[in-house]
Amino acid sequence: MPTFPRKPSRGKAWVTHGAVGAVALLLGVGIGISDDEARAEASDAGPTPRITVTKEVEVPGPEVTVTKTATVTAKPPKPPKPKGPPTTVAGDGEYLVGEEMRAGTYRTGGPGDSFGCYWERARNSSGEFDAIIANGNLEGSGRVTINKGEVFKSNGCQDWKKVG
Repeated sequence: MPTFPRKPSRGKAWVTHGAVGAVALLLGVGIGISDDEARAEASDAGPTPRITVTKEVEVPGPEVTVTKTATVTAKPPKPPKPKGPPTTVAGDGEYLVGEEMRAGTYRTGGPGDSFGCYWERARNSSGEFDAIIANGNLEGSGRVTINKGEVFKSNGCQDWKKVG
């Protein structure tokens, strides 16, 4: 005769289902504990990066004006060069030194034409021979130093330029 399996008893079914439930519970608890340990290890590895978003917001209200005052002392302007007698004079003429030309040393390139260059330093403009301090005839370039108050005469020379 054929043998048929027997139906389990209800009491035995409760034990089987209870045992399966208990095993499932233990597995769940084990997995939970394992997850907590993994989180603890991750927190030991360092801080978790965080993202911060900043947004500018206008706040209504009066505008604030800040005024700073600074005192600056400016350098005084350079005094203008004194206007005075010129430092270059024509090769033909009679000049009062200090009024019509400045005192100092002057240079000329020499005669303005083939007849020569005559220069003269004088005490005054009288034209008398005794008024002459110094004079000369140049065939080439030359220099003359003149002092304030003297009269300088030049004839047939190129322009005289102050060099000292």
